[in-house]
Amino acid sequence: MKRNLGRIGWVVAFLLGGTLTPRVSHAQNVSADGGARKVRSRVVPAYPDIARNAHITGKVRIEATIAADGHVIGTKVVGGSPVLVNAASEALSKWRFEPGPSDTTEIVEFQFDGNS
Repeated sequence: MKRNLGRIGWVVAFLLGGTLTPRVSHAQNVSADGGARKVRSRVVPAYPDIARNAHITGKVRIEATIAADGHVIGTKVVGGSPVLVNAASEALSKWRFEPGPSDTTEIVEFQFDGNS
């Protein structure tokens, strides 16, 4: 029975778009891809308990709409594991960018891995 549960865990992780790696507590390697707006302050997403327990890792890409004053007014998930996207979206909504002449969109990538 224990052998079958191990296989089920691998299948669940695969279906959720992640991989199995060592325990992790926070997302790593957060980057805004070549955007015109510089980040003033960023919040690192907490690694979800369910993802930690299932050892799910991977990238989450989110398109952020940034107001002229620099706060995030909207997010749209571009890709990533459904188990990780909420944590990344919540953190990104707290980011602040440099002010600009108008609203802009930026693609931000969060890497959840086992290096912390």
